[in-house]
Amino acid sequence: MASMTADLAFVSNYPMAKASCMDLGKRVFGVPVSPRIIWSNRRKLKSFATRAVMQVGSIVEESKKEECLGLDVVTETELREKGFLGLRKTKLVCTVGPACCSYEELEKLALAGMNVARLNMCHNTKIWHQDVIRKIKKLNHEKGFCVSVMIDTEGSQIHVADHGGPSSVKAEDGSIWFFTTEKFEGCRPFTVQASYEGFAEGIKEGDELVVDGGMATFQVIERSGNDLRCKCIDPGLLLPRAKLSFWRNGKLVEKHHELPTLSTKDWSDIEFGISEGVDFIAMSFVRDADAVIHLKNYLFNKNKSIKVLAKIESLESLHNLEEIVEASDGIMVARGDLGVEIPLEQIPTVQEKIIALCRQLNKPVIVASQLLESMIEYPTPTRAEVADVSEAVRQYADALMLSGESAIGCFGEKALCVLRMASTRMELWSREENQQPSFPQRELGVSLPDQIAEQICNSASRMANNLGVDAVFVYTKHGQMASLLSRNRPIPPIFAFTNEESTQMALNLQWGVIPIFFDLSDDMDANMAKTIDLIKAKGMLKEGDAVLIVSDAIPTVYQTLQVKVI
Repeated sequence: MASMTADLAFVSNYPMAKASCMDLGKRVFGVPVSPRIIWSNRRKLKSFATRAVMQVGSIVEESKKEECLGLDVVTETELREKGFLGLRKTKLVCTVGPACCSYEELEKLALAGMNVARLNMCHNTKIWHQDVIRKIKKLNHEKGFCVSVMIDTEGSQIHVADHGGPSSVKAEDGSIWFFTTEKFEGCRPFTVQASYEGFAEGIKEGDELVVDGGMATFQVIERSGNDLRCKCIDPGLLLPRAKLSFWRNGKLVEKHHELPTLSTKDWSDIEFGISEGVDFIAMSFVRDADAVIHLKNYLFNKNKSIKVLAKIESLESLHNLEEIVEASDGIMVARGDLGVEIPLEQIPTVQEKIIALCRQLNKPVIVASQLLESMIEYPTPTRAEVADVSEAVRQYADALMLSGESAIGCFGEKALCVLRMASTRMELWSREENQQPSFPQRELGVSLPDQIAEQICNSASRMANNLGVDAVFVYTKHGQMASLLSRNRPIPPIFAFTNEESTQMALNLQWGVIPIFFDLSDDMDANMAKTIDLIKAKGMLKEGDAVLIVSDAIPTVYQTLQVKVI
């Protein structure tokens, strides 16, 4: 057996089926081993005082049905139909809008696999958002779903312009348009109202004004104060609330401003989100870590466990990427707005870099914007869109997000089904590829503050893959170990049992984690026995199935892998 950084000892008093244990041993070591393994890591490491449990066992006991298991109805159905390895790992986020805000449409999305419902605070009233949130919570309570709620702040809109009309307006080649900061009601011919007084500062004649990343392009022919007179040189559509960017000699004109990341409206929306018990707040137009830290401290002082996600959608956020990722609870790659500020050909590599960094620093990452854009109008996606979705899954993004496809599209449920099918197929292909002996395995290394917990979960994931266990069970209060296991992207699914509802809803965004609300006790053996028996009682575990067990919920007990800082 290859050398290892930890000592191994074998005992035989764990209540497992002996034949099953011998089979597990053969899978790992190539020879029969005793039924129980204790793996003690005795290295002296600087770390937080982490105590954890890791066990491997076969399911052999009879069921006990008197307890309650908070497994959501969609996972339960999928598990019955496909088994453990058939469960989808990539999470799905849907933006709720006029096309899917009814109770019936929300239920359809939940049944189709929606894990998180996103509400864009740029649109609609607080009363409308409140109604949607309460419908989602009602679905969770009455129908057995587990759908988290995210609100997305508007942010300080410094580069947004509006032509005042209800729909798109065509800009013809050679037409002259006036971009002004003057405030007026309604719409004026060939006039666009900019939202920020200083939007034209530093702009020169000859610069190019690009709308929504290339939907239309204008050349500045005259500047008068804060207003610009422009000629259309690349015709296209001007949508309501279009985003503007300025380019000079092929490079973005970077504009620095003193506006706060969170506007007065954003703080009002955040208070609304707190009062409605949302699970995530996504911050728009984040430039650095300070605003993220400020919001997290604000929520902490209010004793709220809402997770804060930072949206990466500007060149400035890319410059400060690592500090933003470290400060946040997760990241959204807003490719639409980001594509306005960097060359199009850089988007794929930037996306991959962000996903890799988030995984290294153990932060969930959502890939968003234009995944299935054509399905706003058409019932089937383009093949290029499916390839784009599959690439995000191959890069191990935690979640994929629908925007207009679900919010205003005619085929929101179909779009969600496409995401589900494409991600499930790519996960299967990636798993088969990773199991090839010649495939290079990417090592995450040691990079997190709590190195003990990190190493336990790294080792647990390798054990789960090598043993070929059917599932990983983790017992957790705050989700740390479940998140660290997810970071390793193990082959078997991760069932996270927690007695904290906020933890359950937060883990909805973590790759491969099925969060389950369960009344944990201080008796680890009792927790294991009850959860295993309850899942077996539902017909989802059978004799001979193997699970690997990890815990950070309670003090360690006998017959466990233990890591202690002396």
